[in-house]
This record gives sequence, C-alpha cells and structure tokens, in this order.
Amino acid sequence: MIEVLPSLPGIHGARLRLRPPRALTARQFVALFAALAGAMWLVALLGWLAGNAFAPAFALLHSALVAAALRWLWRSGERSEDITIGPEVVEVSRPPETGTVFRAHPYWVRLRIEADGERISLASSGRRVEVGNFLGPGERRQLADKLQDLLAAASGRNR
Repeated sequence: MIEVLPSLPGIHGARLRLRPPRALTARQFVALFAALAGAMWLVALLGWLAGNAFAPAFALLHSALVAAALRWLWRSGERSEDITIGPEVVEVSRPPETGTVFRAHPYWVRLRIEADGERISLASSGRRVEVGNFLGPGERRQLADKLQDLLAAASGRNR
C-alpha cells in the first residue's frame, strides 16, 4: 500500500509510506486462529474418546505452532518504508528496525527500475537501496511512476 503523508513542519516536498497489503484485520486473524484451533481440539477430543491418549498433547502442540505462525505473519505485515523527497534531501527510512538507510541530494539520486519493474531502487554516489520490494507488481509500477515524478520535481529536472 502506498500512502502519501503530509509533509513534516519546515520540510517542503512529499512523503510516501509503503506498507505491505494485509488481507485480514487483527480481529479476523484472531477469528482465524480460533477456528483452526477449535477444529483441531474437536478432532483431538474425538481421538481421545476413541482411545488415543496423545491426541490432546498433539492438539496443544498444533495450536502453539499455528499461533506462532499467525503471529509471525502478522508481524511481517507491520514493516514499512518511508520515503521523503524534498528540494534538499531524498531519504529512505525503515522505522521499526534500522531508521534511515539512504540519504542523498535529489539532484544526484537516480531511479533504477530493473527486471521489468520487479526491482525498484534509488542510487547515488555508489550507494543503492531497494524500495517497495514487498509491494505487488501493480503497486510497484505506481511507485516507480510516482518516484520518477517526485524526483524530477525535487531536482528541477521537470522544468
């Protein structure tokens, strides 16, 4: 998902926040876990009634693994990238983990689109950072177009 954010006070230009698309809300993730765990516990109860003494232990292990997998999936959807493009600076940051990973003057930044739009990167002075690698193909094309326009405007190349 590509969000256009309002500029920070004192900074002219544009800010983009890139986030992976989510198919489910938090409540829907909890409901999915409840449905999967409930089905497993129902089968385990039937197995236990049929004489399988280990069925509840396997159901507990299965529930823990499903919970861990769904938690990992939810956490992977929390990552984001912020791209700030102004007349003085182009900055790429990844807020949850590392902070600023790329910073350069917009005149020297080059947008590189590789592998038919599969990889989009910003490069300057030998440094390069890929952006939007968690976006879908259509969103990557939109991102490339938007970045191209914003970089041209920030560096004065659109005049």
